[in-house]
Amino acid sequence: MRIVVAPDSYKGSVSALEVANAMARGIRKVIPDAEVCKVPIADGGEGTVEALVAATGGRLETSEVTGPLGERVRAQWGILGDGRTAVIEMAAASGLPLVPPDRRDPRLATTLGTGELIRAALDAGLRRIIIGIGGSATNDGGVGMARALGAHFLDARGDELAEGGAALARLAKIDLSGLDRRLQEAELIVACDVDNPLCGPRGASAVFGPQKGATPALVAQLDAALARFAECARQATGRDVADAAGAGAAGGLGAGLMFFTPAQLRPGVEIVLGAVGFAELARGADFVITGEGRTDFQTAYGKAPVGVAKAAKQFGVPVFCLSGGLGDGADDVLAQGIDAVMSICSRPMSLEECMQEGPALIEAAAARLCRIARAFIGAARA
Repeated sequence: MRIVVAPDSYKGSVSALEVANAMARGIRKVIPDAEVCKVPIADGGEGTVEALVAATGGRLETSEVTGPLGERVRAQWGILGDGRTAVIEMAAASGLPLVPPDRRDPRLATTLGTGELIRAALDAGLRRIIIGIGGSATNDGGVGMARALGAHFLDARGDELAEGGAALARLAKIDLSGLDRRLQEAELIVACDVDNPLCGPRGASAVFGPQKGATPALVAQLDAALARFAECARQATGRDVADAAGAGAAGGLGAGLMFFTPAQLRPGVEIVLGAVGFAELARGADFVITGEGRTDFQTAYGKAPVGVAKAAKQFGVPVFCLSGGLGDGADDVLAQGIDAVMSICSRPMSLEECMQEGPALIEAAAARLCRIARAFIGAARA
């Protein structure tokens, strides 16, 4: 029996690779001679670098860059096994986990470090760059990123703006004369799992600002600042991307990448599955197990487990989802190619307990699932 395990990470608890290993241990408790193919995946957020580097036989690199509030951080990125493709997680340089909850302030947070990672990849001679843009602490429209690559953002007096989203309210001119020319010969593929526009009720500030510390009044301030930025960027580039799907991702970094680089935004899980050759791995498998930290109504809108299911269903392969927890709308995934969804929790427990016991709970749940799947497949073949 051949089984493919293709989980995302359980955010803040267990990495995708650790989840895959725990699932494999559980499978072998029930089906000792199973051929288990482990394919840790991601959708552009946490774990994207690790998943792609591991799957392609690449290597990890570390660069010291500017963190969200101006501090220096050591950010990990990767070079894939082809030796010509870099993979970057903006969260490693500009992510919300880098900022303590009591210091989160989207008025000040910057994507400068993300631009420095892009520059590091260019300096390494790489011209194909995959950028995962989930998990940001920022709301600056990607201005910090572009500044690291040579752009200048000026107020009415010609002075450089301060970092952060609030300063964009005073933006008067964007000077792109110093923008890194290597971008013109680069291919930037942006892994994005949301389709929000830059501004408005579904925009970066309104939807994602509150989790970064924005009050309702601050949301309105930041939204107006991004609208100002969008108009100045349109004038400077001749591009109008504010309403494009994904422009509002990562505090508007999606828009910044489309304004100032030759970036193409694509669903993150599609990029990862293509890079790891998932279709060939799924072809002929008896079943696939995927999973994530929490499955709810958002999962059905293209998050990693649904991407896995759609790819596997091309070959009629059953897909089961093991998740850390189930929320409202979890059953929506059943209409997206997933045959069954199950929580790893075997008893009432707190979130903290579940996170602490994650690997053991995943292993035990995978074993339970395998007993059910074995019976399900046996009945189908009878």
